[in-house]
Amino acid sequence: MSQFQVSQTLKMTVPNEVISLEQYLRQPQRLVQAITDPSRMEQLTPFRFRLKLRPLQFMSFKFEPIVDLQVWREAEGTVHLRSLDYELRGAEFLPQSFHLELDGKLSSYSLLKTTELRGKADLKVKVDVPPPLNLLPKAVLEKSGNAFLNGILLTIRYRLERQLVDDYRRWVKANPAGVTSSPITISPEGSLAS
Repeated sequence: MSQFQVSQTLKMTVPNEVISLEQYLRQPQRLVQAITDPSRMEQLTPFRFRLKLRPLQFMSFKFEPIVDLQVWREAEGTVHLRSLDYELRGAEFLPQSFHLELDGKLSSYSLLKTTELRGKADLKVKVDVPPPLNLLPKAVLEKSGNAFLNGILLTIRYRLERQLVDDYRRWVKANPAGVTSSPITISPEGSLAS
């Protein structure tokens, strides 16, 4: 079985608005919408989302990943994102021994006129490599696989950097009186707390 693993970090500064960025980050669906095309997202529960990623191609294989994500916020404000389930449409060539894990977190730090966001995402895939890919030298396969996964995380990071500030500003304008939802947290096990 081969394992591919990559990480990406994020550090960005967001200008403060009338309503704090921390309030915005209490809306898990907004964060998910910032990392993907909203038309490719389905909200299953208040904290569980199904993302249909655009079709991907790895060497001669093309497939469409569908990932269920859990998003929750800890009491001190860190937002977590974790994959719960996945499906690879068009990947019948892969054996049943395919396993995908995505873990991410995003923390905010208030400064005088801005808020700094710091994040990290880890993506790991374990798979029995099918023919003819299993004939490639291990080093070549690992380099190609890691580059492929890194491209996925870079796309997510780029969308977050590009979309989050714009969506945050739209959200503030839609809440001129500063009316926001009460803070809700969810544990990784799924229990809710206000």
